[in-house]
Amino acid sequence: MTCRPRCLAPLLTLALAGCAPAGGAPAGGAPANEGKPPADPALAGLLGEADRAIAEGRLPEAERLIEQARRIDKDSSDLWVATARLRFRGGQHLAALDAADRALALGPDHAPALLMRALMVRDAHGLAPSLPWFEAALAAGDGEARTRADAWAEYAATLGDAGNNRAMLAAVRELAAIAPHDPRVFYLQAVLAGRAERSVLARSLLDRSGMAARGVPAALLLDALLDLQEGNNASAAQTLEGLVQRQPANPRLRELLARAMLLGGREAEVVERFAAEAARPEASPYLAVLVGRAYERLGQRAAAAPLLERGYAAPSQAPVQLAVRPGLPQPTAALRALAADPIAQRAAAQADRARFPQSADFAQLAGDAALAAGDPRAALEAYASATRVRRPWSLTAKAVFAYERAGDGEAAETLLARHVAGEPDNISALGALARVLARRGDTGRAALLLDHAIALGGGHDPALLRWRAEIARVRGDEAAAGRFAALADELHPRPLAGRR
Repeated sequence: MTCRPRCLAPLLTLALAGCAPAGGAPAGGAPANEGKPPADPALAGLLGEADRAIAEGRLPEAERLIEQARRIDKDSSDLWVATARLRFRGGQHLAALDAADRALALGPDHAPALLMRALMVRDAHGLAPSLPWFEAALAAGDGEARTRADAWAEYAATLGDAGNNRAMLAAVRELAAIAPHDPRVFYLQAVLAGRAERSVLARSLLDRSGMAARGVPAALLLDALLDLQEGNNASAAQTLEGLVQRQPANPRLRELLARAMLLGGREAEVVERFAAEAARPEASPYLAVLVGRAYERLGQRAAAAPLLERGYAAPSQAPVQLAVRPGLPQPTAALRALAADPIAQRAAAQADRARFPQSADFAQLAGDAALAAGDPRAALEAYASATRVRRPWSLTAKAVFAYERAGDGEAAETLLARHVAGEPDNISALGALARVLARRGDTGRAALLLDHAIALGGGHDPALLRWRAEIARVRGDEAAAGRFAALADELHPRPLAGRR
């Protein structure tokens, strides 16, 4: 596993997911295995072919090649890194973690193994805990040029996502020094330029990378965002439409598509495409506002009013049952279709998990079904397995809710604090932790968290501003309370009167 928590009880696995590995934190300056003999050419050739097969989705062929390589040297770190990649690509996530552990045990200073651990820690524990692992991979001296380029690129991206753009730029320059023609050099520079709202420069750099032309999803998303910055709303909508078709379960892409369509004057299409979705309990407040604005522009004020009111109200913290939508994987769609029968849904989820015990995806689905059936402790057990592999905010939020339902508020707060530590720019996580702190009377820390969230962009959320005003009022700061309340009022739409 990526991290061996020193747990006091099984249900604390999630809350303690950020513990240091049993062997201690990685030593960024650890010496490489100097004098290490070169890899067997036959072994290297087989593993190279296996990596290409994995990248192209030819998993049975990759399995065969790795098995041949195992007969040459079963104790090769490179062999176990390739095995971990294969297992992960095949959905055997927990087996991939075990293989990565084996690779690192055989080569504690082996750059590819350290890089794989860095990526796994980033997915499971957040941005900040992964940085020492990236630094250890970069400090290792046995990495090939490709490995070093991959490490610098991922390190740069992680620094940028953590909000450290200056350090990201320095890392991109290191990448450019060792791999000047790597397309990621230009793509990462384009990301930085886009964040600085220098869209012309960002567009030029993105074009030089060639990644959008090759259909790389992240590059296509950046292309769409730049189009929105430049007012090319029709082009942005076209790009986002293609991404939504490729990732139908990604709600952020659908929100961006609705925004691009609304900005392009396609109000009727926004209503036709997204009205039913905006009415569902799972819909985000942002999507509700977009559809409400579309109705408003069409003159349908009666339809707009409830959506706008819902969009600007404080969101519920309770999980909701997600609806079936086209393009979802069959197991996910099947479970969502059983929403009306929690007992049958849970039985189906447990059967899927038994068939695929190494899959983090099926573990999460089993946790969702257990939570819907009113068994938060079983949900936490399943979520604990899933978070060994990845821990997005959506999963943390469900686990926090399960802890609270199980009566363990302390574990819920610990889990929230660890998520914020690993992802310090997540506005939703900051708000959730602030709520917990305010409930137990720690309004000072809650105010600091909300101020940080507002500075990051949460100042566009009237519910968050009203809550910050309430905390200021509780603390006796009437001036701040009035200021935040006034900002919230400016954002809240005026009541819509029906037409006579």
